[in-house]
Amino acid sequence: MNAEVRRPTVVIVGGGFSGAAVAYHLAQLGAPIKIIIFEPRALLGAGLAYGGSDPNHRINVPAAKMSLIPGDEGHFLRWINETGAILDDPDAIADDGSAFPQRSVFGRYVNEQLRPSLEAGAVEHVREAVTQIKKQGRRWTVQSANTSVHADFAVIATTHPEPRLPSPLLSILESDPRLIVDATAPQALAGVKRNERLLIVGTGLTMADIVATLDAQGHYGKITAISRRGLRSKTHAKTARDPFGDFSNPLPQSASELLQRVRETVSRAAAQDIPWQSVIDSLRVHAPRFWPALPVAERRRIVRHLRVFWDVHRFRIAPQPEAIIQKRVDAGVLQFVAASIENLEASASELDVVLRISKSQRRLTRTVDRIILATGPNHGAILSSQPFLKGLSDDGFLCADPLGLGIACDAQGRSLNIHGNSDETLWIAGPLARAAVGELMGMPQIAEFAARVANNVFEAAREYA
Repeated sequence: MNAEVRRPTVVIVGGGFSGAAVAYHLAQLGAPIKIIIFEPRALLGAGLAYGGSDPNHRINVPAAKMSLIPGDEGHFLRWINETGAILDDPDAIADDGSAFPQRSVFGRYVNEQLRPSLEAGAVEHVREAVTQIKKQGRRWTVQSANTSVHADFAVIATTHPEPRLPSPLLSILESDPRLIVDATAPQALAGVKRNERLLIVGTGLTMADIVATLDAQGHYGKITAISRRGLRSKTHAKTARDPFGDFSNPLPQSASELLQRVRETVSRAAAQDIPWQSVIDSLRVHAPRFWPALPVAERRRIVRHLRVFWDVHRFRIAPQPEAIIQKRVDAGVLQFVAASIENLEASASELDVVLRISKSQRRLTRTVDRIILATGPNHGAILSSQPFLKGLSDDGFLCADPLGLGIACDAQGRSLNIHGNSDETLWIAGPLARAAVGELMGMPQIAEFAARVANNVFEAAREYA
């Protein structure tokens, strides 16, 4: 009698959107693979981005452009209509008819797509955090507090690291409750009094979420929001249009050439009454082709000099929080300043902050009651953010990417070790792979890359078997 062929085991570390999407697409391939997800949260597919319960936090992309299924852009919107998921949320519909539901709705949608695979046993959910991953022969041993699993393939789809504290805050307010380091934590803003004067460090989408939550709590105190350039996230076009422009034929050879082509394309679009958003959408579509082809030095220049402009144009704000922000700006209780913290003095009753205005010698003082951090994840510290990542780094299996955006891997998701060699048994999924891919912080690119990683792991597992 022939011995039973052992099924290859794939362990996915992290069950937010990226990890759940990899598991979903692997399961859809119908492969004889054992799939295990380590995720402490009860709801797979939600994670940090889509697992919160704050009703004031909405997806920043119209529902019609959000989908777990690459090539089926309207999948999420159809699910909304079929399930009546936003019938009790009339504010979800914008003036142009687009749906911007609460973020948790998208988390529930992803979970429902994965649930049949969980119920059938094709995917197993271990509700624990991974503490260590070790290589033993050809296989990986993945450990949590109470579980140890031997895996043939490991996929790292872990969460973002915490923000980095500016040095004045670190030295003076490190353990002071008047500094809110993680505004995404449950009830992080619950203690903010309605009349408190606030300084928010960061002016992007995290800041918008903070202001929306505070507004719903009845906060009316003055807010100063600062960042190096003081830029707010841009809005969506009033009318949806197809992507406009070609950025892959020919491939740009430098940061300067790419910037020039974007400017020229925006001008050509404007002449045809096409909004700039369509140009940025085209740039996203072509990024997987031109980004890996750019020399590392040119990619560094883009990250250093152009990333801030990319972020505010690419990651657009939903109309609901934008209306709240504009209302506060018009009322004179929210101000955006291009500045950084130069000095901070803390007394028992208040915080005196000296701000240095960007590109000048001017100073601005603000007396506030609380400081809230909204600078975004510190991706450069990802390998020291969790013990299992640090262990893999210490053992030489992982290293930081050359752009400081995450973990080194190739464009297919294979991890790169300290010698620059790829490993077909250790994969990176989600935003931590964006240095190799170019655009992995929003839909549909995250979903497309998750499907790519799933297909690649499937092929590697077939060869393994």
